[in-house]
Amino acid sequence: MAIVETRSGRVLGYEHGGVQVFKGIPYATPPVGTLRWQMPKPEAPWDGTRTARKFSPQCAQTEFALNAMMGAPRPAYSEDSLYLNVWTPACDNARRPVMVWIHGGAFMWGAGDTPWYDGTNFAQHGDVVVVTINYRLGPFGFMHLDDLFPGAFPGAGNLGLADQIAALEWVRDSIAAFGGDADRVTIFGESAGAASVATLLGTPAARGLFTGAIAESGGASWFATPEQATAFTSKYVDSLGVERGDTAALLAKSTDEILDAMPEWASGVGNLPFLPVVDGVLLAEPPLTAIAQGNAAGVHVLTGTNRHEMTLFMMQDPALGSMTDDVVRDRLTAIIGEDAGSLVDDYRSRRPDAGPQELWLDIATDRVFRMPAIALLEAQAQHAPTWLYLFTYETPVFGGILKSTHALEIPFVFDTLESAEIFTGSGPELAGLAEAMHQSWIAFARTGDPNHGGLPVWPRYDRERRATMRFDTVREVLDDPAGADRVTFFAQAAPS
Repeated sequence: MAIVETRSGRVLGYEHGGVQVFKGIPYATPPVGTLRWQMPKPEAPWDGTRTARKFSPQCAQTEFALNAMMGAPRPAYSEDSLYLNVWTPACDNARRPVMVWIHGGAFMWGAGDTPWYDGTNFAQHGDVVVVTINYRLGPFGFMHLDDLFPGAFPGAGNLGLADQIAALEWVRDSIAAFGGDADRVTIFGESAGAASVATLLGTPAARGLFTGAIAESGGASWFATPEQATAFTSKYVDSLGVERGDTAALLAKSTDEILDAMPEWASGVGNLPFLPVVDGVLLAEPPLTAIAQGNAAGVHVLTGTNRHEMTLFMMQDPALGSMTDDVVRDRLTAIIGEDAGSLVDDYRSRRPDAGPQELWLDIATDRVFRMPAIALLEAQAQHAPTWLYLFTYETPVFGGILKSTHALEIPFVFDTLESAEIFTGSGPELAGLAEAMHQSWIAFARTGDPNHGGLPVWPRYDRERRATMRFDTVREVLDDPAGADRVTFFAQAAPS
């Protein structure tokens, strides 16, 4: 049983399966009381040895609809949630590569303790150190208060990002004692976690804290302007019954009062009311712009998406059964404006036999996920090596309606299929897919290149070939898959 000296004190973990595990290590001072909606501050030192064998509460959040759908109980939550977890082969001087996982959940839900995110197999199979983190979510992590309470909560719209940076600073300062190398850190995440990874690539304050980045189903285009963020925050503050500028009244609200004030339209899967904000405090400009200008020069990037990302969200769409091409046009027009009609017609021309639901699935998947991922690579490829993947395995669960849906790749990446069978299905062919993805992520963390002996050669991404590794029960390299859709989309609705 290893006792490790962190920057603030000693922690005691435990051994499991030949891996040393440490849970619930604080990386910041609890953001409660007058520290609510303030930038994270380093954790206070402690005397003696702190037991690190239990996950901390999750960040305060509303109930996640998908968890409830699958019968999962609501976990313990708290505003005191800025803790991280470490899995390591040994607490020695081996200076192993470090992988820091940033969970997804629409910037509103999730935590680093999900069984899918268990770092044991990465540590066992790849001789790497894995860190998972909590960060502030929803109204506590991404509510832009600057314009309604001037001077009181600077940067409140990006506190979740600031927490992620604080966790990476803890890794920089303490990970050597866990057998890790602070100069070889790869950040990786999925969905909002991938958007966080991509946004950190465009955040000056995060520069130098990592050397590699993997974004699974998310890009650097998920952000709000101050005007957009203030418009939403105004409704939220009104629902709390707090007057503008009344800081004391806002701080006096309880955790549950703040969560219960969530507007009903903002709590459904598929809406993103909470986003990083280009606020001039942490983000001076859109992240994609900063990336293109070289903010993350030298950081190797791997990104990709799943073939049918949006099926997970379309399951809860009451209008799906009556959808027509005209409805598809109307929906897209409300999002991108007058170019929507020609874009829908162009997609339809390549899908003459597809139903309107399938047409909407392809357009929505491209708009939300695939095109932002490609835009991220095109911004970074001029500054560092980059790779692109497409995950196409279709799960048979729920009668096969999910296909290759959002988040399906996660248990393959972590090689935690045993905890995800209800989502992935089962069968001997799945082990090979998990091995291929798991080892690719390990190779990337170890060498900055995802190539390894179990794959076809995976070329770097460039604008000439646009090589894309397809992950399925068969692995192969595709050149510019669905390239005509890509050309159409970037001509009419390019991510920014």
